[in-house]
Amino acid sequence: MFSKILIANRGEIACRVIKTARRMGIKTVAVYSDADRDALHVAMADEAVHIGPAPAAQSYLDAEKIIAAAKQTGAQAIHPGYGFLSERASFAAALKDAGLVFIGPNPGAIEAMGDKIESKKAAAAAGVSTVPGYLGVIEDAAHAARIADEIGYPVMIKASAGGGGKGMRIAHSRDEVQEGFDRARSEARSSFGDDRVFVEKFIVQPRHIEIQVLGDKHGDVVYLGERECSIQRRNQKVVEEAPSPLLDEATRRKMGEQAVALARAVNYDSAGTVEFVAGQDKSFYFLEMNTRLQVEHPVTELVTGIDLVEQMIRVAAGEPLALRQEDVKLKGWAVESRVYAEDPYRGFLPSIGRLTRYRPPAEGVNDGVTVRNDTGVYEGGEISLYYDPMIAKLITHAPTRAQAIEAQADALDAFAIDGIQHNIPFLSALMTHERWRAGRLSTGFIAEEYPDGFHATAPSAALARTLAAVAAVIDNVGNARKRKISGQLAGRPVVFEHQRVVRLGDLTLACEVDRAAGGFIVSFLDEAGRPVSTHELRSGWQPGEPVWNGVFDEEAVAVQVRPRLNGVALAHRGVAVEALVYTRREAELAALMPVKQQAGSGKHLLCPMPGLVVSIAVSEGQEVKAGETLAVVEAMKMENVLRAERDATVAKVHAKAGDSLAVDAVILDFA
Repeated sequence: MFSKILIANRGEIACRVIKTARRMGIKTVAVYSDADRDALHVAMADEAVHIGPAPAAQSYLDAEKIIAAAKQTGAQAIHPGYGFLSERASFAAALKDAGLVFIGPNPGAIEAMGDKIESKKAAAAAGVSTVPGYLGVIEDAAHAARIADEIGYPVMIKASAGGGGKGMRIAHSRDEVQEGFDRARSEARSSFGDDRVFVEKFIVQPRHIEIQVLGDKHGDVVYLGERECSIQRRNQKVVEEAPSPLLDEATRRKMGEQAVALARAVNYDSAGTVEFVAGQDKSFYFLEMNTRLQVEHPVTELVTGIDLVEQMIRVAAGEPLALRQEDVKLKGWAVESRVYAEDPYRGFLPSIGRLTRYRPPAEGVNDGVTVRNDTGVYEGGEISLYYDPMIAKLITHAPTRAQAIEAQADALDAFAIDGIQHNIPFLSALMTHERWRAGRLSTGFIAEEYPDGFHATAPSAALARTLAAVAAVIDNVGNARKRKISGQLAGRPVVFEHQRVVRLGDLTLACEVDRAAGGFIVSFLDEAGRPVSTHELRSGWQPGEPVWNGVFDEEAVAVQVRPRLNGVALAHRGVAVEALVYTRREAELAALMPVKQQAGSGKHLLCPMPGLVVSIAVSEGQEVKAGETLAVVEAMKMENVLRAERDATVAKVHAKAGDSLAVDAVILDFA
């Protein structure tokens, strides 16, 4: 077994590998760029080596620097994590030449499966079901359009060396093929250094299901069940689960056996994932094989009890697999949410900055429910422009799918992040979505259920009472604290009213708050001041805490809390509201206050996120039509096309290709 390994990665996956290595008694070496000098993985590792500037091409993708760091520190093996160099056969071969062990599959397997065009040919030869498509070299956009016409729309344009949703576009017409081809090639070139793409039929209402395989260097291969990853946005996974609510045991076995057959065909010898696109009728077709550890591997670990990172290390060290196929048992259900630094209320645009508050829910096992949080950040740390926007992966495991989803919803409500925008409100709303809970999924789920983007929803009547009661109790706790301030009104006692008026948006609720043994009694009142419902609340919440954890009528509740003038901003189960708490007289006066109107910005094109300008498509004086491309801005490895919302004339161009812009920076003025 190795005594020291180097992790050629960053963020949560580097921290994840370090945890297992530490448990195995293996010392670890971290590598870091200028941007990651103070990163969590650097602090966690036994040693750390600086490998270059922030851009990945000059640091995490520089194989020579990483090999030099391994030799400098005496590391015997390198774990690549996912992304970066994890699926480059040349890197695995270079390690072998340098006398180092690659903790991953052999170069031949990576080469055979890493190229999506060649992998489909290999899959077909191994008897694996494949999607109709064109696997040859595509010369240009016109060639791609002709192929798409022959296959039939819609089609998927995908980078051959791609992954993580980069270099992928769905096209429903010839025009969309043209732009999709150009964007896919551009993203593929910048992300992977390889601009080859291929075209295949896009299955309508498809589901994304993948099989985890594990092989050793002695010819043994097993499959560890499946994961469903159908909840995606822009071809990037958002929520994953294991097992899949679609599959039955017979289909699972058939998919698993095909995945093992493919792995055997390429002499696969590590953890890997065979991805399938599945129809609602349980038909399935090979999509690709990822010759690395997947982002969503924790859900498989929780339902099987197998540490995949440990298995990768043991296999790389030459140990035979200690389990056989009959040993693999799936227990319970696991759900994973990817917490991203992005603003769900602004089209999920990336958000960067400092984490002024980062308080994840408590990890552990309680009453048969597991909560796990894989992360690479900490409070006070910074989310960088240069890398993937993932903050954490929140995973829950329970005996049933419904229980795992409910546990995930509770954990998301208890996850407090400030300083940047994040997608927790969207994830929380998703956990309550009827279609998600029913398991009626497809990769188009988000686009179909949120066609106009994600917007805050008004609370139901029952939830409104819960939030109003929490707001009233928080107000009462704050008032009790204020009563202890000395010198008020020249020593005269301050008397506070028990009755309050809580305004949640357009909804107004009158209530009365009384202290009771161990908590509060909140009674909601009708117009005549008579109680219409009474509720008991208990919590140890104190002013300044970002989450109100307590009990509402014997039900455990976690509510996000942020102070506001005359109240608090609350968030729970995807509902975000500002709760203004008044005395009765204050409420009467507040109702008379005019509402301030927001000034418009229709005469400018603003940069919607911090990013790098890839191109400006217009010039001063040019007339543009609604829908035309104005600029392309890259942020966190994704290219974002900014289009005209209406017909207009460009008056002035303020930015140029290569400029680094802050959020809401002016790119163009319109006449």
